[in-house]
Amino acid sequence: MSHTPGIRQAQKQRTRQALLDAALVLLADQSLSSLGLREVTRAAGVAPTAFYRHFRDTADLGTALVEEALGSLHGMIAGTLAEADSADERIDRSVEVIARQVRAYPAHVRFIARERHGGVRPVREAIAAELERFSREVASALAAQPASAGWSEDDLRMLADVYVDHMVMTASAFLDAAEEEPRARERVASRARLQLRLISLGRRHWLD
Repeated sequence: MSHTPGIRQAQKQRTRQALLDAALVLLADQSLSSLGLREVTRAAGVAPTAFYRHFRDTADLGTALVEEALGSLHGMIAGTLAEADSADERIDRSVEVIARQVRAYPAHVRFIARERHGGVRPVREAIAAELERFSREVASALAAQPASAGWSEDDLRMLADVYVDHMVMTASAFLDAAEEEPRARERVASRARLQLRLISLGRRHWLD
């Protein structure tokens, strides 16, 4: 009897995850604004009433997907920027981290790319908030680098925003390339590295 609450909690978590997973599959071919509640519950194999035990509406479901998609990224790129010994090493590691994330979680990347400017306002705002937090983490990592000596806090945030925008753009490009021949992914990686080198060059001369 004492284990019943734990069993119920585990079942509740499984149902919640089933709804998230089902929605992510359905969103491969449509936007969140067109997704129906019954469509999600049918795909998840649960009763429509079960949906409301976990989410208020599909916008709330979408916000949870944002947290699931971007939560694991916090600290990842920032850590790469902080740990690398040279600009070229930082560039190579950053592009590889993005490519690896796209390979591992293509559905999440597709969802973020589509809904960042989609029709569901709470989800747009959730994505913007996560990316802003991500940008602050990147700015903090950049501030610790010798190359940032003399930079203002505002300029570091601007540079961090450039890196984050580039990350999202590169992730979307990797996603598109995955549907083409294997060489397309290397072309995306090569272009991303060149773009980051251009940003790095501009950074070295910013205070000039």
